[in-house]
Amino acid sequence: MKYKYILFSFSILLVRTVFSQEDSTQSPLKLSAYIETYYLYNFSKPSNHTMPAFMYSYNRHNEINLNLGFVKAAYQTKKIRANLALAAGTYVNANYASEPGVLKNIYEANVGVKISKKHNLWVDAGIFASHIGFEDAVGKDNWTLTRSILADNSPYYESGVKISYTSANGKWFASALLLNGWQHIQRINGNNSPAFGHQLTYTPSEKCTINSSSFIGNTKPDSAMQMRYFHNLYGIFQLTKHWGLTLGFDVGAEQKNTASSSYNTWYAPVLIAKFNITEKHALTLRGEYYNDAHNVIVKTAGLNGFKTWGYSLNYDYIINHHIMWRIEGRAFSSTDPLFILNNKPSFNTFFVTSSLAVSF
Repeated sequence: MKYKYILFSFSILLVRTVFSQEDSTQSPLKLSAYIETYYLYNFSKPSNHTMPAFMYSYNRHNEINLNLGFVKAAYQTKKIRANLALAAGTYVNANYASEPGVLKNIYEANVGVKISKKHNLWVDAGIFASHIGFEDAVGKDNWTLTRSILADNSPYYESGVKISYTSANGKWFASALLLNGWQHIQRINGNNSPAFGHQLTYTPSEKCTINSSSFIGNTKPDSAMQMRYFHNLYGIFQLTKHWGLTLGFDVGAEQKNTASSSYNTWYAPVLIAKFNITEKHALTLRGEYYNDAHNVIVKTAGLNGFKTWGYSLNYDYIINHHIMWRIEGRAFSSTDPLFILNNKPSFNTFFVTSSLAVSF
């Protein structure tokens, strides 16, 4: 119950701060909140109301629920920046399941210091959104309602320290990270080995973004060390006024066992095409594939590991600057009968999701 009291107290503090700052347009403190509710219907009708285990967002069937809600305070000056956000929802329940106590509800908690007078060079430490991937937990910021398989099965958040640089013209961003592990705030018991990451982003114009991100580290206790090497590459392109295209590719390798020179690998391509009908209406089509034959990331009982295709089509309606309504149909098709249909194993599953997101 203590973390609920802390969350409630923090919310009250934010409200009081809003009123104390409402007449100051130059305040370095900015306050925000986000709420995204959803309803998902899986035609497989799982009796436990839970979606397949590889889905970590929008994963409850046939119930109106909260995927993610948070309150956030962001502080920014020329030399110091800090963020604190507390969250709740089914996204939090699924992704933070291994974190103890109040850490389950920390969405962001970090502080940064600018270390150069001439260059945009910062050192930040704490809990951050992941540096990996083009999709994050905030639904309204993504082209699709639900997250792609590769996004749900790579880190959404991380903790550690990073040094980052943004070029004077804003076209280049680079960072190097020292992390506590693969999506962990608190280290795994027995794990004392460092993990590392990098991010390099090139944005030559508003119509093009190309990004490379990586993770290197041991995800198990040191006594059972298995090094993991992972790379994410994506490009986001605004082809015309109406058409946008996102291409993404994940590839990873992990030692088969301690000190092994052999590796189990996995990979995942995704293609997303978005058509902006008007400023308020959009359609998005997604095709994806996830191949984890050795169950490194996605654990299954199938003979072929996890080899699954995914397809989705969603419609977005931006009601106003603060509110977005979406609906999406999505299907999975696997090489093994990993799903349930009419109480029998099935190679396919289909579901429809609708969400309402409010930000302010």
